[in-house]
Order: sequence, then structure tokens, then C-alpha cells
Amino acid sequence: MAEIKDPENTILIELKDGTVTIELLPDVAPGHCDRMKELARSGAYDNVAFHRVIDGFMAQTGDVKNGNMEQDFNLRMAGTGGSDLPNLKAEFSGVPHDRGTIGAARSQSPDSANSQFFINFSDNHFLNRQYTVYGRVTQGMEHVDAIMRGEPPMNPDRMISMKVAADAA
Repeated sequence: MAEIKDPENTILIELKDGTVTIELLPDVAPGHCDRMKELARSGAYDNVAFHRVIDGFMAQTGDVKNGNMEQDFNLRMAGTGGSDLPNLKAEFSGVPHDRGTIGAARSQSPDSANSQFFINFSDNHFLNRQYTVYGRVTQGMEHVDAIMRGEPPMNPDRMISMKVAADAA
């Protein structure tokens, strides 16, 4: 495992095939980074499904209200909710939506992002300056590439757990 430079701004997601390491970008999108860490620390992201996974595009997850596969899971509802926390203001930047970057999922309103996010499978520059980029995969992208595809997938994969590296023993 590569050395983690900033454990407080590094996320570890456990998937079925291994760990995905995400470097958060608090200088670019502090609100989104704080939200991900807050939800990770509360355990809200644990067991949440990847409900929208489009080959060559991205894998979306993070619906903590309707996506937890251990709590009254309904695949049709996954992707329609957020968290009990308020929506976030957009933090658009010049950081491009390259392969492995983390983007904030939202509705039509730019300020509607909450808990859902996506990981880009490829360079999706048509999203630039329209969706907040707030992190990037630094290790384990091969595990992201192995996530079951579908809108929604028949047998969705899940985030087994998400932790802030500073908290991981």
C-alpha cells in the first residue's frame, strides 16, 4: 500500500475485491469533503449500493437513505435519496472529470448535492464545471472497474465500509 500523505483527507472504501483509496481535495471543494468525512465517520455509507453503473462512464453510489442494502433495501428507490443533512452548495472548479475522479451527484439544481457521488470510469470532460469534483482514486481503481454494471444493476455491488484513513487502525 502506498504511503498516505494526509490521512485526515483520505477515504478508504472497502469493496468486494479490495480497498479503494481516495484522496480528497479540500482546497477545491471543502464542503463536499467535509460531508463525505462526516457521513463516513457516522457509518452512513456502509453497505450502500452502487445503484447506477454505466460502462465507460461512471459508478454512482452514496444514497444513505434508500441505498443501504442491510436496511429495508428497495433497489427501485436507491438513488432517490440523500442524507438527513442539508444539501450542499456547488463547488465547481477547473479540476477536470478525469478517470478516477469523484464527482458529486445532484439533481437539476446545481446546489442539490447531498450524499451521493460517482467515480468516473473514463475522462468525462463534458461534466467539467457542471458537477463538483472533490476527490480522486489513488489506489484500487481496478476494484472500481469490477463493479457490477446496470441502471440499476441486477445484483448491485456495495460499499462494504467507508472510513477516513485517520480513523482506520
